[in-house]
Amino acid sequence: MANKAKKVIDYQINYQVLTSQYFAEVIQLANKVHGDGYLNNETLISWVNTGITDNINTSFVALHNRKVVGFRITFSADNWHIDQWCSPEKWQVPKQQCCYFKCNTVDDDFRGLGIGKKLLNLAITSAQQQGAVAGVSHLWKQSPNNSAVAYFTHCGGEHVASHPDKWHEDSKQGYDCVLCGYNCHCEAAEMIIYFD
Repeated sequence: MANKAKKVIDYQINYQVLTSQYFAEVIQLANKVHGDGYLNNETLISWVNTGITDNINTSFVALHNRKVVGFRITFSADNWHIDQWCSPEKWQVPKQQCCYFKCNTVDDDFRGLGIGKKLLNLAITSAQQQGAVAGVSHLWKQSPNNSAVAYFTHCGGEHVASHPDKWHEDSKQGYDCVLCGYNCHCEAAEMIIYFD
């Protein structure tokens, strides 16, 4: 797509807080991009609620002609479970002040337009209003050309650790990885963005 066409589309993107009116489209896009079983209504409700503190929502959607073409789900600092895939001793900030960037998804036809970065910046602004000073995420290293890690690095992300088989248990519970099927062995790059 030519740069001029990209700019025209970019100006037509509308960003909104992620609320229940967008759930069906978000689930459809998530399962299309990440694989069947990645997201369902119950999980989405839980994820979005985990990102709301003091009536501030850290999750957003990108709309083109009122259709969801991207979304970002973020968990509020001190409101998410730090599991074995996290390395808080390497974060250099108190773990209670780190939000978690759970998921960033953009429709194939709308990639390269800055939508992911805009969604991230909206999430960062909201997380800062909640008191976060940094945000942690796990990036899919097997994304085409490792684009997930490249995107997050371009946005200021720093590598913390690598975690093989990060989504293996999820795949055994019904997540159909687009690369591995129900036996996912994809690797995650744990990364952090400092908000100063």
